[in-house]
Amino acid sequence: MFGKDKTIRPPAVSGMFYDGNAAELKRTVNALFSNARVPEQTAPENIRAVIVPHAGYMYSGQTAAYAYKAIQAKKYDAVIVVGPSHRKYFRGISVFPGDAYRTPLGDVAIQKELRDEMVDESAGIQLSEIGHVDEHSIEVQLPFLQLLYGSFEFVPVIMGDQGRDYVVKLARKLESVLKNKNVLLVASTDLSHYYPQETATAMDKRVVQSVEGYDPDELMDQLEQKSVEACGGGPMVSVMKASKLLGCKKASVLNYCTSGDVSGDMSAVVGYLAASIS
Repeated sequence: MFGKDKTIRPPAVSGMFYDGNAAELKRTVNALFSNARVPEQTAPENIRAVIVPHAGYMYSGQTAAYAYKAIQAKKYDAVIVVGPSHRKYFRGISVFPGDAYRTPLGDVAIQKELRDEMVDESAGIQLSEIGHVDEHSIEVQLPFLQLLYGSFEFVPVIMGDQGRDYVVKLARKLESVLKNKNVLLVASTDLSHYYPQETATAMDKRVVQSVEGYDPDELMDQLEQKSVEACGGGPMVSVMKASKLLGCKKASVLNYCTSGDVSGDMSAVVGYLAASIS
């Protein structure tokens, strides 16, 4: 984690979830962008947030490209990526305390002023490496953003506890910090895991409907009732609620697929969703 002068979070899933060779990674992401088709009515100047999957690029990369292509014409002063902790449960929410995240395409610097505004011990939002070291949900978003924007600064936020209390606290903190700021919010999540294709798509359809209806409270209810699944459900609801508090009026689903649509194996699939919020 520690360089000579800076604290750099090294890649954890390079060569596994995406290509570890910079040239090959660029070719892959550029091809995904080329194949993504975003509706003409999607106005990038109004987009405040995106919902993006975080599996290996072979499976969810094309869906992710739809979300990022929707914002290719807009520049942001910074990005906040909110992801779940897959490997380690912890109470609260952690914001990376170091200087940068590294990918094969280079280092992405932490926007420290924005990061420091996010930290709020009373809301359970702490400055900590917990949940960041081996986690892929934030890391896999960065090459897309690097190809879009080159050099940019961001704040990585990991939710250890995705219960309603922390979801609401994070949404309120995001709203208070981001008023009058040109910052992109990214919610990193996959949907249902390892059901047969027909079961998965029926379950995921309810998530799609909640997103299209721009109804984060309905989505939170469904997550609590376990009628839907999303490993990043907390980040998704927090970002939807925060963007609503910031004045956004609609959410648009840009793409949905499952791993079975890619691999052809329909026996146990994972669902992937891309959406924009404006």
